[in-house]
Amino acid sequence: MKTGQPDQHAMSDFTTDARMLLIAAIAAVVATVAVGAGVLLMDLIKLATNLSYFGQATLADLKLQDTPLGLFAVLVPVVGALIVGLMARYGSDKIRGHGIPEALEAILLGRSRLSFKVAILKPLSSAISIGTGGPFGAEGPIIMTGGAIGSLIAQALPVSDAERKTLLVAGAAAGMTTVFGTPIAAIMLAVELLLFEWTPRSFVPVAAAAILADVERTMLHLPSPLFATHAEMAITLTGLAGWMFIGLCGGLLSGLLTQIVYRCEDAFLKLPIHWMWWPAIGGLIVGLGGLIEPNALGVGYSNIAEMLAGETVLKAALLLLLVKAIIWSVALGSGTSGGVLAPLLIIGGAMGTVLAGVLPPADPGFWALLAMAATMGGTMRAPLTATFFAVELTGDTQALVPLIAACATAHAATVLMMKRSILTEKIARRGLHLVREYRVDPFALTRVSEVMTTGVETVPSAMTLHGAAAHLTSPDTKHPSFPVVDAEGHVLGVIDPPQIMRWRRRGVHRHATLGELLTGAKITLAYPDEYLESLAEKLQTANVSHLPVVLREDNTLVGYIGWKDLMRVRTKAQAEDRDRARFIALPRRKATGG
Repeated sequence: MKTGQPDQHAMSDFTTDARMLLIAAIAAVVATVAVGAGVLLMDLIKLATNLSYFGQATLADLKLQDTPLGLFAVLVPVVGALIVGLMARYGSDKIRGHGIPEALEAILLGRSRLSFKVAILKPLSSAISIGTGGPFGAEGPIIMTGGAIGSLIAQALPVSDAERKTLLVAGAAAGMTTVFGTPIAAIMLAVELLLFEWTPRSFVPVAAAAILADVERTMLHLPSPLFATHAEMAITLTGLAGWMFIGLCGGLLSGLLTQIVYRCEDAFLKLPIHWMWWPAIGGLIVGLGGLIEPNALGVGYSNIAEMLAGETVLKAALLLLLVKAIIWSVALGSGTSGGVLAPLLIIGGAMGTVLAGVLPPADPGFWALLAMAATMGGTMRAPLTATFFAVELTGDTQALVPLIAACATAHAATVLMMKRSILTEKIARRGLHLVREYRVDPFALTRVSEVMTTGVETVPSAMTLHGAAAHLTSPDTKHPSFPVVDAEGHVLGVIDPPQIMRWRRRGVHRHATLGELLTGAKITLAYPDEYLESLAEKLQTANVSHLPVVLREDNTLVGYIGWKDLMRVRTKAQAEDRDRARFIALPRRKATGG
């Protein structure tokens, strides 16, 4: 580094180094294991379904409405939910819920550590829950399972907490990609919801995992896109109004579903029985709902395909909307195991099918597609994830602009209407406040020269220890510490009352000068062109509250900076959001006389 020049590393766009490539390589291993777990989970769901409703140990795609059980089919979800309750109580209560809040909690509170027990029990409990008619999707459980795989592999390696988080999220992204074949949406979910940062060190490994998972699922001949369709409409102002209207409806539906789910959870909390039995009660509601509308049971991917193809009639869509929303909300509120993405797609798609008759003309399935994405994006507060998810599910890139319009509208509606989403509400109920706004740290944008004190009070190096003690204890002294400078203005060190006491305890003579005492002393300095991000680290490492600011060329004192100056930067950033001002004066109309 040349004299007088700031550290070039500190001036780079990113702080990522070559270790990112090592983490990406480990993420590739995580992705392969997560793909295997995802395929296994989907097969387990089919096996559990066929065993429960048909008594057949087969992986064939049998339809629930063809079950020979008749009215006894009501009991199947009850038995499945009871098994899940037992697994949660005597195995691990981490398997309860739909997976994503649990992953968030592990990232925020558990140093991204998930147990081997969760990696085994989560997919198994989800397969039982969904296979016995639970109105859930497989994506939440596999996100949790993939995250557990990434966490377990990371725990066996010497990695940092940040790297362990990246590998956990890489496993989650790979799991989501395995189920739906949506690598871009999985990456966006990581960015919008799971990573809590936007840096190359996390983005590159997560992207590598999602992309490799998509390649491997293609090699396994899993379908992609999962629901191939092509639905569009003319881009007009009328069309834009329709896109925003369906987005608004999706946002309102998102808020309603979130409220219903947590009202159900509150109702279960009031029951005078152990939570282990709650899923069985929810299972009874699911079973009764299945008698009314069998299509509301299970993952229901066939419902999504039919709505996107425009094959669902109005009456069937309305019935599916009501039954699916009720049984899903009750079951999820009971604490059983299952995902939210597929149910949101079905509920939203049914709403879009119902509203299609009053919206501008479009291809069959167009409004159902927009409503699916808007409901998912609004409920999860992840509009970009929902947009790319819908495009990748269908392969319909022509619908990209209408989709982002609908999802952005739904996002705006839910943000203004609700403080928290269906995912973060559960986190908040566990006592953790989660902020989902990511901004550049003002410390990374502000230099020391912009906030330092320039009129610095100093003490000369010729001052004696006795004089320094008298100066610091004088009633007229306004500051707790002072830089010590020589005749040329070079900083030799900093004195404060604790330093004076340490010298006195060591028996230093009272007439010793500060220059003598500070000769050879190690001193931490700040520089005018330095950013506050590195300065804060210096203050913490040195365990001091103030630092002298000197020129890099000759260590001449030019300022003084402390924690209070740093806090003013935070206050200024808040004021920029809060204070409003007009810089261009608008012309005023002159008053005319009578």
